[in-house]
Amino acid sequence: QVQLVESGGGWVQAGGSLRLSCAASGRLFRINTMGWYRQTPGKQRELVAHITPTGSTNYAEFVEGRFTISRVNAKNTAYPQMNSLKPEDTAVYYCYMTSGSTSATYWGQGTQVTVSS
Repeated sequence: QVQLVESGGGWVQAGGSLRLSCAASGRLFRINTMGWYRQTPGKQRELVAHITPTGSTNYAEFVEGRFTISRVNAKNTAYPQMNSLKPEDTAVYYCYMTSGSTSATYWGQGTQVTVSS
Protein backbone atom coordinates (compact mmCIF):
# COMPACT_ATOMS: atom_id res chain seq x y z
CA GLN A 1 0.00 0.00 0.00
CA VAL A 2 1.26 3.46 -0.92
CA GLN A 3 0.48 6.61 1.03
CA LEU A 4 1.12 10.26 0.23
CA VAL A 5 1.11 12.65 3.16
CA GLU A 6 0.91 16.38 2.49
CA SER A 7 1.72 19.23 4.81
CA GLY A 8 2.39 22.95 4.76
CA GLY A 9 -0.96 24.35 3.71
CA GLY A 10 -2.60 27.23 5.53
CA TRP A 11 -3.53 30.87 5.33
CA VAL A 12 -1.36 33.65 3.99
CA GLN A 13 -1.82 37.21 2.79
CA ALA A 14 -1.44 38.08 -0.86
CA GLY A 15 2.21 38.42 -1.77
CA GLY A 16 3.25 35.91 0.85
CA SER A 17 4.80 32.48 0.55
CA LEU A 18 4.07 28.92 1.54
CA ARG A 19 6.05 25.72 1.16
CA LEU A 20 4.16 22.49 0.80
CA SER A 21 5.62 19.04 1.13
CA CYS A 22 4.49 15.61 0.01
CA ALA A 23 6.05 12.45 1.39
CA ALA A 24 5.41 9.05 -0.18
CA SER A 25 5.68 5.87 1.84
CA GLY A 26 4.71 2.23 1.62
CA ARG A 27 5.47 -0.41 -0.98
CA LEU A 28 7.54 1.81 -3.22
CA PHE A 29 9.98 0.34 -5.69
CA ARG A 30 10.47 3.22 -8.05
CA ILE A 31 8.77 6.62 -8.17
CA ASN A 32 8.42 8.35 -11.48
CA THR A 33 6.83 11.79 -11.65
CA MET A 34 5.76 13.67 -8.52
CA GLY A 35 3.62 16.75 -8.70
CA TRP A 36 0.69 18.82 -7.57
CA TYR A 37 -2.78 19.60 -8.81
CA ARG A 38 -5.22 22.06 -7.29
CA GLN A 39 -8.98 22.33 -7.21
CA THR A 40 -11.53 24.97 -6.27
CA PRO A 41 -15.26 24.34 -5.77
CA GLY A 42 -17.11 23.88 -9.04
CA LYS A 43 -13.95 23.60 -11.11
CA GLN A 44 -11.95 20.71 -12.47
CA ARG A 45 -8.67 19.75 -10.89
CA GLU A 46 -5.81 21.51 -12.70
CA LEU A 47 -2.12 20.72 -12.90
CA VAL A 48 0.15 23.09 -10.99
CA ALA A 49 3.59 21.56 -11.48
CA HIS A 50 5.44 18.30 -11.67
CA ILE A 51 9.00 17.03 -11.46
CA THR A 52 10.67 13.92 -12.83
CA PRO A 53 13.25 11.79 -11.00
CA THR A 54 16.02 13.55 -12.93
CA GLY A 55 14.75 17.00 -11.92
CA SER A 56 12.98 18.08 -15.09
CA THR A 57 10.08 20.35 -14.20
CA ASN A 58 6.89 21.52 -15.80
CA TYR A 59 4.73 24.41 -14.56
CA ALA A 60 1.28 25.65 -15.36
CA GLU A 61 1.35 29.06 -16.98
CA PHE A 62 -0.48 30.64 -14.04
CA VAL A 63 2.31 29.75 -11.58
CA GLU A 64 5.33 30.12 -13.87
CA GLY A 65 7.93 32.32 -12.22
CA ARG A 66 6.23 32.20 -8.81
CA PHE A 67 6.31 28.52 -7.85
CA THR A 68 9.34 26.25 -7.75
CA ILE A 69 9.06 22.50 -7.30
CA SER A 70 11.90 20.34 -6.03
CA ARG A 71 12.28 16.80 -4.77
CA VAL A 72 14.56 14.65 -2.64
CA ASN A 73 14.54 11.20 -4.20
CA ALA A 74 16.15 9.54 -1.17
CA LYS A 75 13.21 10.74 0.94
CA ASN A 76 10.49 10.20 -1.69
CA THR A 77 9.44 13.77 -1.05
CA ALA A 78 8.49 16.70 -3.26
CA TYR A 79 8.35 20.36 -2.24
CA PRO A 80 6.59 23.15 -4.08
CA GLN A 81 7.79 26.56 -2.92
CA MET A 82 4.98 29.00 -3.61
CA ASN A 83 5.92 32.69 -3.70
CA SER A 84 4.03 35.86 -4.58
CA LEU A 85 0.76 34.15 -3.79
CA LYS A 86 -2.45 35.63 -5.13
CA PRO A 87 -6.04 35.24 -3.91
CA GLU A 88 -6.76 33.19 -7.05
CA ASP A 89 -4.23 30.62 -5.81
CA THR A 90 -6.71 29.72 -3.07
CA ALA A 91 -7.55 26.03 -3.55
CA VAL A 92 -7.10 22.54 -2.19
CA TYR A 93 -3.71 21.32 -3.38
CA TYR A 94 -3.31 17.61 -4.09
CA CYS A 95 0.00 15.81 -4.34
CA TYR A 96 0.34 12.89 -6.72
CA MET A 97 3.00 10.48 -7.86
CA THR A 98 3.24 7.84 -10.52
CA SER A 99 4.87 4.51 -9.93
CA GLY A 100 7.82 3.77 -12.17
CA SER A 101 7.19 0.03 -11.94
CA THR A 102 3.40 -0.18 -12.33
CA SER A 103 2.50 3.24 -13.81
CA ALA A 104 -0.23 3.54 -11.17
CA THR A 105 -1.02 7.05 -9.91
CA TYR A 106 -1.43 7.75 -6.21
CA TRP A 107 -2.96 10.84 -4.59
CA GLY A 108 -2.63 12.61 -1.30
CA GLN A 109 -5.59 13.71 0.79
CA GLY A 110 -5.26 17.38 -0.16
CA THR A 111 -4.20 20.44 1.80
CA GLN A 112 -6.03 23.76 1.85
CA VAL A 113 -4.21 26.93 0.79
CA THR A 114 -6.03 30.20 1.41
CA VAL A 115 -4.66 33.53 0.19
CA SER A 116 -6.41 36.65 1.42
CA SER A 117 -6.34 40.00 -0.36
